[in-house]
Amino acid sequence: MKDAPTYKDAVEEIDSIVEEIENEDVDVDILTEKVKRATFLIKYCKDKLRKTDDEVKKALKEFEKEEEGMDSEAL
Repeated sequence: MKDAPTYKDAVEEIDSIVEEIENEDVDVDILTEKVKRATFLIKYCKDKLRKTDDEVKKALKEFEKEEEGMDSEAL
Protein backbone atom coordinates (compact mmCIF):
# COMPACT_ATOMS: atom_id res chain seq x y z
CA MET A 1 0.00 0.00 0.00
CA LYS A 2 1.26 3.45 -0.88
CA ASP A 3 2.25 5.73 2.00
CA ALA A 4 -0.20 8.47 2.89
CA PRO A 5 0.62 11.78 1.23
CA THR A 6 1.77 14.75 3.23
CA TYR A 7 -0.81 17.47 3.73
CA LYS A 8 1.12 19.71 1.32
CA ASP A 9 1.28 16.98 -1.34
CA ALA A 10 -2.44 16.30 -0.99
CA VAL A 11 -3.32 19.98 -1.40
CA GLU A 12 -1.04 20.27 -4.42
CA GLU A 13 -2.68 17.22 -5.99
CA ILE A 14 -6.15 18.65 -5.34
CA ASP A 15 -5.07 21.91 -6.99
CA SER A 16 -3.72 19.97 -9.97
CA ILE A 17 -6.96 18.01 -10.38
CA VAL A 18 -9.07 21.17 -10.14
CA GLU A 19 -6.87 22.88 -12.72
CA GLU A 20 -7.18 19.92 -15.09
CA ILE A 21 -10.96 19.91 -14.71
CA GLU A 22 -11.25 23.69 -15.13
CA ASN A 23 -9.09 23.60 -18.24
CA GLU A 24 -11.05 20.65 -19.56
CA ASP A 25 -7.82 18.66 -19.85
CA VAL A 26 -9.47 15.63 -18.29
CA ASP A 27 -10.89 12.99 -20.58
CA VAL A 28 -14.51 12.25 -19.72
CA ASP A 29 -13.62 8.58 -19.22
CA ILE A 30 -11.27 9.41 -16.34
CA LEU A 31 -13.18 12.37 -14.89
CA THR A 32 -14.97 10.15 -12.39
CA GLU A 33 -11.67 8.79 -11.10
CA LYS A 34 -10.25 12.31 -10.76
CA VAL A 35 -13.31 13.45 -8.81
CA LYS A 36 -13.12 10.39 -6.53
CA ARG A 37 -9.42 11.04 -5.91
CA ALA A 38 -10.05 14.72 -5.16
CA THR A 39 -12.85 13.79 -2.78
CA PHE A 40 -10.58 11.33 -0.97
CA LEU A 41 -7.82 13.94 -0.69
CA ILE A 42 -10.20 16.62 0.60
CA LYS A 43 -11.47 14.25 3.31
CA TYR A 44 -7.88 13.30 4.12
CA CYS A 45 -6.88 16.96 4.51
CA LYS A 46 -9.93 17.79 6.64
CA ASP A 47 -9.18 14.83 8.91
CA LYS A 48 -5.52 15.82 9.18
CA LEU A 49 -6.51 19.38 10.09
CA ARG A 50 -8.97 18.15 12.74
CA LYS A 51 -6.35 15.88 14.28
CA THR A 52 -3.79 18.66 14.29
CA ASP A 53 -6.29 21.04 15.88
CA ASP A 54 -7.08 18.46 18.59
CA GLU A 55 -3.38 17.91 19.29
CA VAL A 56 -2.69 21.65 19.55
CA LYS A 57 -5.65 22.14 21.90
CA LYS A 58 -4.46 19.23 24.04
CA ALA A 59 -0.93 20.63 24.19
CA LEU A 60 -2.23 24.07 25.14
CA LYS A 61 -4.38 22.61 27.92
CA GLU A 62 -1.39 20.72 29.29
CA PHE A 63 0.69 23.89 29.13
CA GLU A 64 -2.02 25.85 30.95
CA LYS A 65 -2.17 23.18 33.68
CA GLU A 66 1.60 23.36 34.10
CA GLU A 67 1.43 27.16 34.29
CA GLU A 68 -1.33 26.97 36.90
CA GLY A 69 0.75 24.51 38.91
CA MET A 70 3.75 26.83 38.76
CA ASP A 71 1.64 29.79 39.86
CA SER A 72 0.25 27.94 42.89
CA GLU A 73 3.75 26.77 43.87
CA ALA A 74 4.95 30.36 43.85
CA LEU A 75 2.40 31.26 46.53
